[in-house]
Amino acid sequence: MTTNAAGFSLRSLHAALAGVAMFAAGTAAAQGVLAAPAPAQDTLTRAVTSVGVKRCLPAVSRLATLTVQGARAHDVLLDWDRARPDAGPLFSLIGLEFPNAGVAASITAVPDVANNTCTVAAERISVAPFTCASIAQQELPGYQMTRLLPIYAVYTDPKEPTSSVSLIDSPPGCLVIRRFVEYNWKDPAATAAPAAPVRR
Repeated sequence: MTTNAAGFSLRSLHAALAGVAMFAAGTAAAQGVLAAPAPAQDTLTRAVTSVGVKRCLPAVSRLATLTVQGARAHDVLLDWDRARPDAGPLFSLIGLEFPNAGVAASITAVPDVANNTCTVAAERISVAPFTCASIAQQELPGYQMTRLLPIYAVYTDPKEPTSSVSLIDSPPGCLVIRRFVEYNWKDPAATAAPAAPVRR
């Protein structure tokens, strides 16, 4: 998967998280989305900060900011290692209220203390008022399909191997699960080389 120093692919994350529609429109150029989050903190960022998570906070915050975009309201269920909040895994389940739909999302972060990295996973679960076959035909051309059950198919883009879209037949609609995983992410702000001293 092609990413920049920020470590996340814009294409993968938009496909996995952005909007209630199947995918975000526009170009899918591979570039990092770990830019500064919106000024107003989301509930997950506030909760994670309050329990003492620091190492994976930048990744969680930026994923959460993208996840809640456009939601009218949201709240979060959080599980973390109380004994080692900054060294143990973090699990969250987010409920999102949109004007015409309800959506569930999850963000998981597992720190690697020895290497000062984080492995993160994000999922977004929604129900589309269309058949899974029509969604796959219209929204996933060029994706490779693997059928796991007669009602369950997983679609992947060879250019984005850690991102997937699962379609599960749930008549009269389709259960859509978008998933994104990133291994060994490092905060670019923490790893950036210090600026050279100014000569006078």
